[in-house]
Parts: sequence; structure tokens; C-alpha cells
Amino acid sequence: MSSPPRRHYGGLLFLLLIALLAWALIDGALRIPDRWNPFAPLRIDDTPNLLTRYKLDRASADPAACREALAQADMRYQPMEDRVTGEGCGFDNAVRISRTSGAVGEAFSLSCRAALSLAMWERHSLQQAAQAHLDSPVARIEHFGSYSCRNLYGREGGRRSRHATADAFDIAGFVLEDGRRVRVLGDWGEAGAAPPATAVGDATAASEREEIAAAAPASRDSASAPERDETSTPEAPVSDEAAFLRAVRDGACQWFDAVLGPDYNAAHADHFHFDRGGGRICR
Repeated sequence: MSSPPRRHYGGLLFLLLIALLAWALIDGALRIPDRWNPFAPLRIDDTPNLLTRYKLDRASADPAACREALAQADMRYQPMEDRVTGEGCGFDNAVRISRTSGAVGEAFSLSCRAALSLAMWERHSLQQAAQAHLDSPVARIEHFGSYSCRNLYGREGGRRSRHATADAFDIAGFVLEDGRRVRVLGDWGEAGAAPPATAVGDATAASEREEIAAAAPASRDSASAPERDETSTPEAPVSDEAAFLRAVRDGACQWFDAVLGPDYNAAHADHFHFDRGGGRICR
């Protein structure tokens, strides 16, 4: 009779070692820095690593852990009572934010998990991008609001927007500490280029200031992406403001699930849409 393949023993040994490591970490027999410990809670100020997104998602799924992590944020907020405002509308474990690391104008409501992503984005993406590209920190975020009981694109028969559960936030621009103002609508395009064509101000476009996370699977399909003309001339350099906005958008993709901006469609030509929940998309 032939002996079992050795690879079976190798697999069992590997699983045993993983189990022993997990037990040692949980029991405290093995001490490693919290930022490298997958079982340690999320710390907003820790330098991000491969475990950070895992910790963010774990905290987001646990109301108590989310509140504990959010308490570390450079953010002024008040907890809100759970509320149902309509079919598919309302929120739980939400907060009313009156200030983040900078001024925000009118206070807005976000679920804890969306607020936690906002705090991570500000701490590890926004301010770094501002210093790197504009040599000045952001003092104020200009926004279009967050919670609203409405459907995607404002359609009567459509599915609910992430705004309907306070999981989404729309950002129009920023005011820097040195007084400069950077707007998505006016500063996203290439240096010297006109703003992208949009129907901003039109009633239809206004109702379309919505995420389209439902379309995320299609947007990830390479067939739906615009073809690039390989014979065209290289793209012109973007302005410092445009580079900052792109860095802001790209940074948000690390912390939110859906990030939509001018590259997505004309309805987002004047703002960034950040949300938690649903499919993953970064456009």
C-alpha cells in the first residue's frame, strides 16, 4: 500500500501553525505591535499598512467598535438617535458632524462607518495631498450634504441611494488655510482647459447628484471603459489644483467603497461622491 502524498502532511502542518499563531495572538502569549496585529482595534493615527483596511471594515461592521474608533477622530460630532424616515430610508448608529479637521459649514449626518472612513481619508489622504500639491493645509470642506431620503438619480421607481441611509457624502471643493479655493467643477480639468461639459443647475442634473453603485459591476467591465487612442499626443500636464483633486479622489478610494467624480459622468462634474456599502468602484 502506498503512503499518503506528503503534500497532505504539509497542508496540515501549515494549518496547525496558523492556528497556533492565532491562539498565541489572542491569548497574549505572542506580542506584536498593534498596528501589525490583525486582532487589535483600528487606530486612526497609525500609519496605514496592509491590515488597515481590514481593521476599518471590521470596525465598521461592529457599532460599538465603530464608535470607539471614531472617538479618536479630529472631528466634532453628536450621536444621533436611530431613525426611520420612510421605506428604505433612515439610519442607525449615525452622528451629526459639525466640524472635521477643518470647518464644514452646515452640519451633516453620516453613519458611523461613513464618518470613520471620512476621518481616515482626512488624516491619511486629504491633508497630505494638500501639502504635497498646494503647500497649504485644507481649512474648510465645501459640501452638498449627506443624508437624504431619495432614490438613485431621483427616479421614482429606482432603488434607494446610499444617501438614504446616511452612508454617502458629496464634496464640492475645499478652501485652503492660505485662502485659496479649489473647486471640483472649475479645477478638475487640465491646465488652461475649459471645465467639462455638464448640465449643473439643470433640474435633471441636480436630481442626478447621486451615486450609481448599482452600476459598479458594469463599470469594472473593460468593455465599458472608453477606448484610448494610442496615436494621440500625450496628455497635457494638469495644474497643481487638478493634481490635488486627483490625489484626493484616489486617496478616498482607499477608505470608501464607492468614489465617483468628473471622470464618471457629467452628473458628477461638480462634486465627489463618497460612500460606504454596495459594490467597490473608483472613478
